[in-house]
Amino acid sequence: MKVKTILVSQPEPKVENSPYYDLIEKQKVKIDFRPFIHVEGVSSKEVRTQKVDLTKYTAIILTSRNSVDHFFRIAEELRFKVPDTMKYFCLSEAVAFYLQKYVVYRKRKIYVGKRTFTELSPLIKKYKNEAFLLPSSDKLKPEVPSVLDELGVNWKQATFYKTVVSDLSDLRDVYYDILVFFSPSGIQSLLENFPDFKQNETRIAVFGNTTIKAATDYGLRVDIKAPTPETPSMTMALEKYIREVNGKK
Repeated sequence: MKVKTILVSQPEPKVENSPYYDLIEKQKVKIDFRPFIHVEGVSSKEVRTQKVDLTKYTAIILTSRNSVDHFFRIAEELRFKVPDTMKYFCLSEAVAFYLQKYVVYRKRKIYVGKRTFTELSPLIKKYKNEAFLLPSSDKLKPEVPSVLDELGVNWKQATFYKTVVSDLSDLRDVYYDILVFFSPSGIQSLLENFPDFKQNETRIAVFGNTTIKAATDYGLRVDIKAPTPETPSMTMALEKYIREVNGKK
């Protein structure tokens, strides 16, 4: 069956040169964007119940923009003035750059990884005498605690925000040729919103091994997978598939 419509379970890209827009133009398909999950901050009271005392930490590990926003939100709610001596260990340059929203970059001690948590670990190890706080969501990649435990550092994880299933009830009678997922939470959202979902002719596209596993565990048929050596991005995988079934160059 030819592909005419695609639903991507993420917010619409804010950049004009997104490869999704190229895909729309080149393959003449309709692509809609809709987050299947969203983030909600937990209250400062909930943080307190996790026995978190912000004054006890000398370093913060920031794995996403959400972790940046919610660390500073909780600090403000608890009336904790973040000291200038605080060290920040950022998962990537994008996270470090976002930190500028809250601190004067050149006056702070900021250490930046490349992309994965394992790549950040040598920097953490170098400062292993610090007391590290990891503000995160309730869904933390298993890699993170295992790496920190292996390093033998003094660290604590605290849930500052939660990943919540979005209400998709308005999509009940809307059908797409392809549904695109990037996380197990997105798959979970689909099936919580539509427990009677029947895949039938709908193609499922997934990014990452954990998302593939979640889809197959829920009994879904995965038709498009990324990343692969041939298609390292989701848009490349979609384009390859569309060319094959639509017969377009």
